[in-house]
Amino acid sequence: VIIFSLFLLQESSIMAFSSLSKAARFPVGSHLYRSITSKTQTSHYFDIRKDSWGNPVMEVKVHGIGVLRTPQINKGAAFTEEERRLLGVDGLLPPAVKTMQQQQDRCYRRFSSMATPLEKYQYLRELQERNEHLYYNLVIEHIEEMLPIIYTPTVGEACRKFSYLYNMARGLSFSPSNIHKVDQIVKNYYLTDIRMIVATDSSAILGIGDQGYGGMGIPIGKLALYTAAGGVSPFQTCPVAMDVGTNRKDLQLDSMYLGVKRNRLTGKEYMAFFEAFVQAVKKHWPRTIIQWEDLSKDAAFSVLERFRDEVSSFNDDIQGTGAVTLSGVVAACKMLNQKLKDQIVVISGAGAGGAGVAWIIAEGMKREGLTQEEAVSRIFVLDSVGLLYKGRAKMEDYKERFCQEANVIAGWKKKSEVPDLMETVVNSKATILLGLSGIAGQFTEALVKQMAANCDSPIVFPLSNPNDNVEATPEQIFQWTNGKALVACGSPFPDVQWGGKAYPIGQGNNAFIFPGLGHGAILAQASKVTDRMVMEASAALSDYTIQNWISRGRFYPPVSEMRAVSVYVAARVIAAAVQDGVATAQDIKNVDPEALVRREYWQPKYPMCVPSVY
Repeated sequence: VIIFSLFLLQESSIMAFSSLSKAARFPVGSHLYRSITSKTQTSHYFDIRKDSWGNPVMEVKVHGIGVLRTPQINKGAAFTEEERRLLGVDGLLPPAVKTMQQQQDRCYRRFSSMATPLEKYQYLRELQERNEHLYYNLVIEHIEEMLPIIYTPTVGEACRKFSYLYNMARGLSFSPSNIHKVDQIVKNYYLTDIRMIVATDSSAILGIGDQGYGGMGIPIGKLALYTAAGGVSPFQTCPVAMDVGTNRKDLQLDSMYLGVKRNRLTGKEYMAFFEAFVQAVKKHWPRTIIQWEDLSKDAAFSVLERFRDEVSSFNDDIQGTGAVTLSGVVAACKMLNQKLKDQIVVISGAGAGGAGVAWIIAEGMKREGLTQEEAVSRIFVLDSVGLLYKGRAKMEDYKERFCQEANVIAGWKKKSEVPDLMETVVNSKATILLGLSGIAGQFTEALVKQMAANCDSPIVFPLSNPNDNVEATPEQIFQWTNGKALVACGSPFPDVQWGGKAYPIGQGNNAFIFPGLGHGAILAQASKVTDRMVMEASAALSDYTIQNWISRGRFYPPVSEMRAVSVYVAARVIAAAVQDGVATAQDIKNVDPEALVRREYWQPKYPMCVPSVY
């Protein structure tokens, strides 16, 4: 009875407020007394408007404690006295009104006091669920320091321990027990204008494999970078866990595990699960881009090919990894005054990432004048068995396109029928060695020294994540090649001190690609993410690096410039979408792409908040 009486009192206060004229509600001179000229339905709990001066206004549909419990609305102590009165939070906060900068300073001190990366990760996640504007303001200000916390490598440990760290729901979760209710579940989501989804089945998380429901940490982290680096509004994103089960018995037996305790769906059941999800997205959020993330190697290709013409989508492990790797390789070739088409490339790892790298390097060589056959003949891909070549047994269908002709290896010196990594490097006379195997220490001293024997300045990129899985450390590669190798990694590593000089180790991080690729597709309202759009994203990154950083010995920009890179990438992606005829946004052909990206780039500034009865 008491609770119901309080509810009636709150409702009556709102009704009384709404019955007043605008002038009575907002006296002359009040900064809230402005006409609202544009509307965007954003959420069940708030909408984003613009006043007649073009300033953002958040029209709040909750009252009192609900304001402070909604992270997209909550400003904490930064609510003005007027906002506190109108939103019913007067007296629910400390009396002092603080600026966002003062709040950020307090948060950074807390962050810096944490002893371990995982503690820092958990603190940032809690801040994200408490005050989203402040979270992004803090991350953007310290992006170089915080990227390894909210993304690789720390996110890998967070995924491993997800069920033990869990304290707040985010995103949507689908499982065999609720996929038949997918339409209602999508309607349940509190944000209504979704433009970007990152969806994973958690079967191949980074280099640590099946994490079951714990893989939800990856979509959350990736979407944080879509906003912090790419400028996508967080109010238009949704992380999705496609919990089709886990094949790990330890998770199935763990009483704390939060996911479905059954073996993974496969075959027709698996594809029907994804089909139901895609159809619901098309129905309720027709302008959404889907980024498929960390699917197993077989599923990654099957899902991408099945749905890429039906819903605008891409796979970051295949296309994003390929694009960022090609960019670094092209920049390294530029430093050596060489052409990509003249290189011999060995790729260790034929999963989604390795296959994506092989595909896009072949495309890069074709851009320089080679035929498909000529390009493939210069790219040697190895899986756990050994080199891929035509006629080899035990090989998945998707690997066929990357196979060498059997006659190419006919005269090779090898111990067994299938050449191993060392035999491939020796016989092919490789000039580029790329690691996507996830096998720590795979690049041995002998192997790397062989690369240095093949050419004066080998390009060696151990790209596996997280750091514990790297094929060789940059310092080892410098020692084994006497400083001759050109090195970049997938995870962050410190500079290498060699010969009295510090050599920066570029990070071939997909976050240089996917935020710009996704945001460009959103702004173009691309009906499909085409190969040209992916290639152009890669070319944009390499062009940016060559223009600004190649003279300083870097094959990738520093992480601190990730936002600037994303603007450049997004603009080029929009132009490619227009060129391919898939850009459906109104008047997109007559718009300056870079100006459009900058105009729509979301900034974490507190909007003025007013009750929804405004």
